[in-house]
Order: sequence, then C-alpha cells, then structure tokens
Amino acid sequence: MPVLVTGGAGYIGSHMVLELLDHGQTPVVLDNLTTGFRWAVPEGVAFYEGDMGDGELIDRIAREHAIDAIIHFAARIVVPESVADPLGYYLNNTVKARALIESAVRNRIRHFIFSSTAAVYGDVAGNPVTEEDALNPVSPYGRSKLMTEWILEDAAKAHDLNYVVLRYFNVAGADPKGRTGQSTANATHLIKVACQAALGRRKGMDVFGTDYPTPDGTCVRDYIHVADLVRAHRDALAYLRAGGASLKANCGYGRGYSVKEVIDVVKRVSGVDFETRITGRRPGDPPAIVASNDRARGTLGWVPEHDDLAEIVDNALSWERRLHNRAP
Repeated sequence: MPVLVTGGAGYIGSHMVLELLDHGQTPVVLDNLTTGFRWAVPEGVAFYEGDMGDGELIDRIAREHAIDAIIHFAARIVVPESVADPLGYYLNNTVKARALIESAVRNRIRHFIFSSTAAVYGDVAGNPVTEEDALNPVSPYGRSKLMTEWILEDAAKAHDLNYVVLRYFNVAGADPKGRTGQSTANATHLIKVACQAALGRRKGMDVFGTDYPTPDGTCVRDYIHVADLVRAHRDALAYLRAGGASLKANCGYGRGYSVKEVIDVVKRVSGVDFETRITGRRPGDPPAIVASNDRARGTLGWVPEHDDLAEIVDNALSWERRLHNRAP
C-alpha cells in the first residue's frame, strides 16, 4: 500500500523514500520545498508540492493513491530559531500537524508515524532516558513536538487510528550508497557544520559553551545514523500494519559523545585541523541526553547497523564532497 511521506524531499524524509523503495514499497512525497529539494526525490516517485496543513490537497492525494499510512517528517527543527520565533514553530509543528492528523482521520488512513524529538524530555535528571521519564521540554521546538504527540494520542483514542511516535536523538550521516544526505547549506547539525569546516565550506566553527556539567564541559548527545533511523520507521510501519498497538519509542544508540569528541573525530576522519571558536551557550540546549532504546529494539524489532561515529562522519563527509562538486 502507498505511504505518504511528508517532508520527503528533506534530509530524513529523502532517506525514508529510498528505504521504502529499497524494500519494494510505494512512497508518495508531499513537500513544500522550503528546506527540501525536488532533486532529492527519485524519478518515478509521485511528488506533490504543497503544505501538510492543506486538507483539500491531502484528500486528493489520499484518493489518487489509496494511502494507508502517513510518515510525518515535515517540521521546523532549529532549537535557537524556535526560541526567537515560537509562534512560527507552533504554527508549523503543531497547528499544521493537527490538520494533517485530522486529514488522516477523515480519509481513514489508519497508520501514522510521527517524527518527534528527544527535546520533549528537556533537562533530564539522568541518562539514559526512557520513554517513561518526565517530559519537560525547555524550548518551543520541544514543546511544539510534545503538543503534537498529545494531539495524536487523543485522536487515536477517539478514532480508528494507530500511531508510533519516534523520539529522535541527534540524527547525522548520509545514505551509505551516496544517494542523498543533509543538503541544506545553513543547517545547524553539529556533524554537518564540522564537515563543512573540514572541507573549507565555512571558516571554522563555533562551540556553544564549555561550562556544562559534563566531562569536558561541552554538551553530550546520542548520535544516530540516518540510515538506522529510517530503518526504525520501516520497522514501525510493519509493526502497525501487523496490528501493533500505539506506542512511543526513542531512537538512539544509548551512548553519548561530547561536542569536543565529535569535532576530534571529524578532524581525524577528514585529516583537517580546522579552527574552532569558543562562544556562549545557546538557549534551549540541555547539558546531556542519551537514549534508552530498549523499546525500539524489543517491541519494533529494530537492529542498528551503523552504530559507529567514525562511519557516520565518513558518510557525512562523502556527501558534503558530493554537494561541493554539484554546486555551481
């Protein structure tokens, strides 16, 4: 059955489209191309340029393709930007997501997979974080995602709708076959920024805060390869289609790396000792957050295949070189 992938021309969404195609499934892509790229959608895949909050468009897509599941990636994702523009984040990540969920109910689309975030946990008391830990987001980004989780949970209780919420930790890397990757020039992902610095596409990089209560004073995060992340979505889709009950699951490896450690790996893999500049903390950044992935492994049957920071960095560097070669 066809699967609607919102944000399917973006970073994670384009990997999801490839994952579905690689396993004989039929993706249908909806993207407004604000941060996505039309060229990132493979030839032959049905593509609609438009907004996820456009109910009439979702109705048409559902009619034309007999959609049975939605995998929802479309969102704004930059924590400091959300602090500066909270209303924009609540509009895009919550209000429009609510409209998409309503469209799913109206069109009897029974399965919904939502890309949430570790930011729903906020400043955690301890690590690794489980799905049962307190939810206390410290940024509008995290709150906008948590609100959508609540909407989805309530809608599923009232309607014939099952869901899986996947709470991402820090997504990085690129398709190991080199077909797609993080392509937004001004993306703020740490590994993306460090790779650009290593390749001379930016003049060094900033380290935001070295006074956190962590071993080296910089933030600690759990970095997950994007290929493993989209595999978790495919596992979630199979789980729902087999009649699985709605659930929330973390997506991470259960091990964290500090900002300084990540930069050291990028320098080692690239062979370039680029400049780093120490600056102040960014608003909304918790000191450390690492996933417990027992539920994804045990219930969804997820088995990571790329749990290696050097591999993640190597794939990201390879994609960054491809982008550099394709740029005019």
